[in-house]
Amino acid sequence: MKRCAILLVDDEKTILDSLKGQLKRMLGSEFVYEAAENVAEAWEVIDEFVDDGVEVVVIVSDWLMPGVKGDEFLCDVRKRHPQVATIMLTGQADAVAIDRVRNEAKVVEVMSKPWSERELEAVIRRAIAGEVPT
Repeated sequence: MKRCAILLVDDEKTILDSLKGQLKRMLGSEFVYEAAENVAEAWEVIDEFVDDGVEVVVIVSDWLMPGVKGDEFLCDVRKRHPQVATIMLTGQADAVAIDRVRNEAKVVEVMSKPWSERELEAVIRRAIAGEVPT
């Protein structure tokens, strides 16, 4: 059985810890959960997963991060790994960035910070089920 992973990308460790804890409560040990504090680290994790035969099924990324913003990262993910469902989580994204991730990255959802655990679960389950815009 192939192992599947959910990758969380945010420059705030408290956000990563919160997301990871909520996802583990929701989904249990069904997935590998990994966190990255920036886009460079996220690509390293993705490459390691690919090398190890772990399928990344969902990426949840913040928008406002040092260096590369979340919309650029998620658009690159779509180009390199179109099968991965993506979600942008943000408290500060502008309309241009939101339009870009919806149109180019085909994100499942753009969620606002702070998020509700119920909303997060619904969006993650949609992403896992493959409900990705075309």
